[in-house]
Amino acid sequence: MARTKLFDEDEVLDKAICLFLHKGYNGTSMQDLVDGLGISRSSLYDTYVDKHTLYVKALERYQSAGGSKICNIVSDDTPAKEKISHLLKLFTGNLLNDAPQKGCLLVSAELEMAPHDPLINEMICKNEQLLEDAFLRAIQKGQESGEISTKQDAKALTRFFLTTGKGLRVSTQETDPAFFENIIQTALLVLN
Repeated sequence: MARTKLFDEDEVLDKAICLFLHKGYNGTSMQDLVDGLGISRSSLYDTYVDKHTLYVKALERYQSAGGSKICNIVSDDTPAKEKISHLLKLFTGNLLNDAPQKGCLLVSAELEMAPHDPLINEMICKNEQLLEDAFLRAIQKGQESGEISTKQDAKALTRFFLTTGKGLRVSTQETDPAFFENIIQTALLVLN
């Protein structure tokens, strides 16, 4: 008979996200996880089998939450430039608010794990494709409506905004909203 879990799995995954963001995958020990997650070592192994499985589950949760936000931004009725601005501001959200984690777990995973872990690499590629599709849809819609200039190729603009977004996501030491707003407003000028 299976034992009943005595903890909230979403809460545990949220704590794991914070730990992995703070220490990285390789820097987070099993003892760090036991201490930081507030569950016993046996519960950790019974539920997640090992650290890698927990990491993948935490990354999936992080990716799912971000993906939902991206889909909501792209599917709303706001003008294209505003959508692009909202997508860029999404990257700075955890950096500016009092979120327990600073930075982006996906960027951290891309740098630390993706080069030698095919599963993590696949997850990162899937997320990059989601972001690329979101920017491309917004740009193409803006070009069709005349809001965005057609002087630049939509795919080239998409790559520019993907790279700008990644740069914003790694700016973990900056806490001044004006710093990010300046970058976002400057980036939006390429759409004119």
